Amino acid sequence: MNATIPAVSADEVPGILASFPGCRTAKVKVAEHGQSLADDVARVRATREALGDAAKVRVDANAGWSVTEAVTALTALAPFGIDYAEQPCNTVPELAAVRDQLSAAGVAVRIAADESVRKADDPLAVARSGAADLLIIKAQPLGGVTRALNIITQAGLPVVVSSALDTSVGISMGLQLAAALPMGMLDGACGLGTVALLDGDVTEASLLPIEGRISVRRPRLDPVRIARHETSPERTQWWRDRVARCYGMLAA
Repeated sequence: MNATIPAVSADEVPGILASFPGCRTAKVKVAEHGQSLADDVARVRATREALGDAAKVRVDANAGWSVTEAVTALTALAPFGIDYAEQPCNTVPELAAVRDQLSAAGVAVRIAADESVRKADDPLAVARSGAADLLIIKAQPLGGVTRALNIITQAGLPVVVSSALDTSVGISMGLQLAAALPMGMLDGACGLGTVALLDGDVTEASLLPIEGRISVRRPRLDPVRIARHETSPERTQWWRDRVARCYGMLAA
């Protein structure tokens, strides 16, 4: 598992890393609205210093940069030994342009696609365009483990399995996907340690990294914790209505 560093100040980084015991890879959020490149550099530097030279450090821009901003920022961050930059720009052509410009300048930072896969009408477009070196795969938005595996097989690129801010229920699906990958497809630590960033969970035995790893298992749900974190009746009904509409479309 990798640790996830939100867009916090540099002095908060060691405390965040303490929530991910044993993780030797960290993904650092960058390109946060209202922050500067200097903030990103300081956060990445603090992560590298805390983990040491042997660890892997990744950055995730959540499509927050233009092509020019991405090339400038990743050139500045490259001396910290960046494993890859996740979704530096919004579109597939922009990702391709960043990848080409970094390569031409001799900046050794790989490009990973996330939103360009899970939010795209065609999740394979990024692979066909040569716009990324690897894919960030999240099972739920791609339609589940089986469909995600089909996309991975067709894309033919290395992958890192990740998650949103899921409870242990969602994390367990990501673990199943990572464990089911063909040999050699998984490109390093998974981004499935995010339960540590939540205030609570729906199971007593949360799927949290132990010495940087999580065992593949299904969590046993706790009714008391489910009730504690239950949303409002209005929001619950909103989700029920949405599921009903989706089912109606599929059935038709």
